[in-house]
Formats: sequence, structure tokens, C-alpha cells
Amino acid sequence: MDFIAVVPARTRSTRLPDKPLADIAGMPMVVRTAQRALASGAKRVVIATDDVRVQDAAIAHGIDVLMTRADHPTGTDRLAEVCVQLDLPDDQVVVNVQGDEPLIDPALIAEVARMLGQHPDAAISTAAHPIADAAALFNPNVVKVVRGVDGRALYFSRAPIPWARDALSASEGNQILAPGLPALHHIGLYAYRAGFLRRFPTLPTGVLERWESLEQLRALENGYQIAVHLAAHAPAAGVDTPEDLERVRATFAHHPAI
Repeated sequence: MDFIAVVPARTRSTRLPDKPLADIAGMPMVVRTAQRALASGAKRVVIATDDVRVQDAAIAHGIDVLMTRADHPTGTDRLAEVCVQLDLPDDQVVVNVQGDEPLIDPALIAEVARMLGQHPDAAISTAAHPIADAAALFNPNVVKVVRGVDGRALYFSRAPIPWARDALSASEGNQILAPGLPALHHIGLYAYRAGFLRRFPTLPTGVLERWESLEQLRALENGYQIAVHLAAHAPAAGVDTPEDLERVRATFAHHPAI
């Protein structure tokens, strides 16, 4: 599958300032992430940033980098600018690999790209894995997705979907994971067609997107299809907090060949 991986990197995180530059076993986190993307088989990997320090780090480690505007409201908008700068054809598949995912499985990146190639009518592909416990199902910070028999997303929500009416009625208000419930935890990894990315900034923000605070609903509300790859297991967690960073550093310390 022919695809490009773009790693958007912004340094203005409130919980972990300068996060892309955080050292992990002698290398900036964003560079570690880009190396994982390179291992996926992408024909090109580009870090997209608005910080010259990230640009310098990428160049120092031989990673392709583009400077982008500082006023992008989302990482998807930053990808749209990359498509314009590189003058990518509309059908080029572009995978968005978040810069705080230094443990991301390269095979998952490739599978999401392949999923889009298998669904020519879809503008986006993403991934999900089965939910294994009730706490995750009812946690609003865990985004859920339901998909049709053709693998396309029907809806994304912070609410517990699908709703197990009979099982939950019988549980007398207890939060349970009904046996066999096809509940899926959405994985925030996306592949796009470049033509869609260029249109994305012009799409109106949807009503459902505003209520759920889920950007992917903008595509569904505007009639675009999203294909969902079903992964067997949850991916390694990304880095959002100082504790996450120490966990990842420990992983690299014990497994330097990652």
C-alpha cells in the first residue's frame, strides 16, 4: 500500500510542555515516533511543526520536516497544509501519526493505510479494538465506535455504545459489560485521502461534533465515510503526562532495540 506518514508536532502542551522534544533514550520523542512510522513501510515520513527547535531536531536525526503555520486549531488542519505544501494528488493516502506515540506499532500504521485502500469510497480510515471491561465502556474519556457489516463507522461517541438494553435493565443499574457486546474502543490513528484533507478546513463544524467534542464526527455529519480497521488488542499508550513519559523511558531502557 502506497502511503505517506505525517507526524504533527506542537510544543504547547499544558500538561507536558515541549513534549515532542522530551528525551527518550538519547533521542527526542518526536524522532522516536517518526522512526516507528518509517518502519511501517511508508514511502515518506514527514514531521510537521511550527517550532524551529523541532525542525532542528528532525534535521539532526535525518528526518524529513516541514514548517507549518502556528495558528492551526487541530492536527488535521496542519496535515491539510502539508498536503498543499507537498502538492499531493487527491488520491494520495496520508496517515496521521501523532508525535506523542513513540511506542506505536508500525504494523498498525500500515493496516490503517491498507484499510483505506480497501475502501475506495471512504475518505478516512481509522482503527478500534474490542473493549474488555465495563469501566472502559462507561468512561467518557474512552471514545467508542460502532461499525457496519462493511467495516464503515456508523457513529463515534463518548457514551457507552452500543447500548445493551436488556442486559443493563436486568443489572438493576449496575454498569456491566454484557457478554458478546460488540463494543469497540476507538484508536486515534487516521489515514486520509489528500483531497479530503484539503477540503477539511472548509467543512462546517457539526452539531454532533460540538456536543461530543469529537472531530471525526465532522466528516460523518458532512457525508464522508470512515472505514474502521479492527485490531485484536489495544495499542501501547501514548504520552500525555510526566508519568507516561517515565513509563516510556523505562520501556526503552529495558528494550533498547524498539
